[in-house]
Amino acid sequence: MSKHKIIPRDISWLSFNARVLQEANDHSVPLKSRIRFLGIFSNNLDEFFRVRVATLKRMTMLGIKNMHLEENPQKILEDIQTIVLQQQNEFNRIWEGILEELENEKIFIVNEKQLDIEQQHFVKKYFEEEVRSNVIPLLVESIPQFPYLREKSIYLGVVMRKHDDAYDQKYALIEVPTRAVGRFLQLPSNNGEHYIILLEDIIRFNLPSIFSYFGFDHFDSHIFKVTKDAEIDIDNDISTSLIQKIEKGIKNRRKGKPVRFVYDKEMDAGMLEYLIRKLNLTRKDNIIPGGRIHNFRHFMDFPDVFNSKSLRRNAILHPAFSNKLRVTDVILERDVMLNFPYHSFNSVIDLLREAAMDIQVTVIKITAYRLAPNSKIINALINAARNGKEVVVMLELRARFDEEANLMWKGRLEEEGIKVLLGVDNMKVHAKVCIIKKRVANQVVQYGFVSTGNLNEQTARVYGDHCLLTSNHHVMSDINRIFNYLENPKAGNEPLKLCQTLMVCPTNMRQELNVLINKEIKNAKSKKRAAITIKLNSLSDTILIEKLYEAAHAGVEVKMIVRGIFCAIVENLKFKKPIKAISIIDEYLEHARVMIFHNDGKEKVYISSADWMVRNLDHRVEAAVQVTDKDIIEELKDIISIQLSDNVKARWLDKELSNRYVSSANDEKKIRSQIEIYNYLYQKTVQLTKVPIET
Repeated sequence: MSKHKIIPRDISWLSFNARVLQEANDHSVPLKSRIRFLGIFSNNLDEFFRVRVATLKRMTMLGIKNMHLEENPQKILEDIQTIVLQQQNEFNRIWEGILEELENEKIFIVNEKQLDIEQQHFVKKYFEEEVRSNVIPLLVESIPQFPYLREKSIYLGVVMRKHDDAYDQKYALIEVPTRAVGRFLQLPSNNGEHYIILLEDIIRFNLPSIFSYFGFDHFDSHIFKVTKDAEIDIDNDISTSLIQKIEKGIKNRRKGKPVRFVYDKEMDAGMLEYLIRKLNLTRKDNIIPGGRIHNFRHFMDFPDVFNSKSLRRNAILHPAFSNKLRVTDVILERDVMLNFPYHSFNSVIDLLREAAMDIQVTVIKITAYRLAPNSKIINALINAARNGKEVVVMLELRARFDEEANLMWKGRLEEEGIKVLLGVDNMKVHAKVCIIKKRVANQVVQYGFVSTGNLNEQTARVYGDHCLLTSNHHVMSDINRIFNYLENPKAGNEPLKLCQTLMVCPTNMRQELNVLINKEIKNAKSKKRAAITIKLNSLSDTILIEKLYEAAHAGVEVKMIVRGIFCAIVENLKFKKPIKAISIIDEYLEHARVMIFHNDGKEKVYISSADWMVRNLDHRVEAAVQVTDKDIIEELKDIISIQLSDNVKARWLDKELSNRYVSSANDEKKIRSQIEIYNYLYQKTVQLTKVPIET
């Protein structure tokens, strides 16, 4: 079959972020959530530039052509610049509208020129007590070398003048200390009104005090920020430990080459030219004019001063655990699927807490990628070690932007005598697996879980994921093989090749997926029903995309739910069955990976940690588990069916990257899948337990 064109990965990602921006523009979404979506959009874009744009720039600089890119990196960079500027204009338009809506709710974001007398005194006092000690101005004429500008920080570019001497002016830079102080301050207010000022405007108000020594009486100041190359290049120096390489990489990241410069479009022309020159940028770089406010990622934590509240509801305790039974006892009898954030994550924590206290438990082994700041998972593991259990934690130090946190956890775990595994050379460990071993009557009993999401109780409240708790001995045998590999990586990946139940990357998942798709193609050609349903975060692997094209051409019914990157082109007249592909962006982040193959009526259903990307399938340790319990299969299929029926928050994924909403007929029921899934699981809980149970 001839090669089909695919959508460039990075252009597709920008289309995903446009869907996030759509949520900020949706007037049916609570105002606080709309502001939060602006923050998510901004944070996403920062990471995109730090990683993807930085990579494309390095490829261009080195003359590298990536075999997975159909267009050359320079052309993609030019397209990115155009799209980002369009999105920035849309962002500014949405924010202006939100400001008006905030005022209608008597919420006012004021600047330094809009303060009344009482508020002025309040801001001065706050500055002196909380802010001044964290403000370190740099006079640019007096510093021998331009300073390193910190990633994720915003800066005020200050121009100081005297009214009686237009030629006497100086430039200064001030880092806005959001890490130390916080971005928002609520001001004294009356009559149910809320006045909020941003930290940079508090500093602006106090500029005469900050620079009183110089005698200037006129100040102009504008915000800017720099986004830097965040990629950590792990060199091959065998004499350097991985930890030292990570630490070195983090330090180098702080000095990374700028890949984007965003500034207030009202900035003084001389200051702008100075900054561009000192940062070694050219007009061909991503130099993006914007409004007065930058680093909107902080707006994800905008003060809760709203009358309307989030639609988010309390998590449901899974009905299997409703009779106060120990999680362990249930899992030893039957499989249980937890569906986050609808089901409580506490059941996972309880499983580990029970293991920590169980005198029969001898071993706990677990993988960790991203952990909560005050991780209850870690606390349970530490308690287990203190109780004499052998505890092994595979801690992925290369989890991007979590490297420093994971280095901290490494030290904490090792202090408690826990064995910390640091992964495999050139291979991130992304699988979410756990195995617990206990000795009962001279026999070893094993149980644990395979999950699609991180062991993070914070993100489990907002990330849509599935976690299969099981004592299936075939699954446990394969998890043992994964840990045999992780504990002895120099011995090669033979243990992974021995996995018989789990699909594992990088050894057999790609091959098994091909086998499963080929089976559907064969059935379609034999005039049998053939169907594939896939839910992923990202689809960019060209080999599997081609295989899906081949399936559609043969008449296989292909349905896809893909939240983010989607490089396939679903419109093709040669397809006997059109591919249906949607993306759902809503209150919760759709993070789960699910695969359903019709298999001639003997359905095969999997949950997985792996997206269909080259990095996941070929350069990471990943795991997918087949779901075999009939009740769980039906529940999972019902959840996917509800999502495929979404006509409120689903968008079509098409080659135009139009992000058109899936619309319903006038007489058709409105289906907002995240609300419907909650109601579905809640009703199941009530039916099985006779009482609604929440945590």
